[in-house]
Amino acid sequence: MLRKAFRMKVNDGAAEEYERRHCPIWKDMEEVLLGHGVHTYSIFLDPATHDLFGYVEVEDEAIWARIAATDACKRWWRHMSDLMPTNGDCSPVSRDLREVFHIDRAQTTRDATETAVSIPRAVR
Repeated sequence: MLRKAFRMKVNDGAAEEYERRHCPIWKDMEEVLLGHGVHTYSIFLDPATHDLFGYVEVEDEAIWARIAATDACKRWWRHMSDLMPTNGDCSPVSRDLREVFHIDRAQTTRDATETAVSIPRAVR
């Protein structure tokens, strides 16, 4: 499972509209995300800097790329492009973040309270 984190930015004065357009997202966009196996997807806003922090859990980068290639995703990017910096294809300007720590409660039959701690490969 890929845990992908990334930063984007919302334009000054556009945070409220950005949030409104996500409540809820379009049904076909939701279906694309879930249909491609997205387990969880969150976007957080830092109101002081207008930075957006995205976090998604999906099987791998290839699936994430297939989501980006869908008509629904491309239409969503165009719909959001007036609210944030974008690339030439209207996709949001985004910078991937490198994971430096992760802790997760392991679901084992032996001990449901056991935790698993992982240190990403780049740090090892």
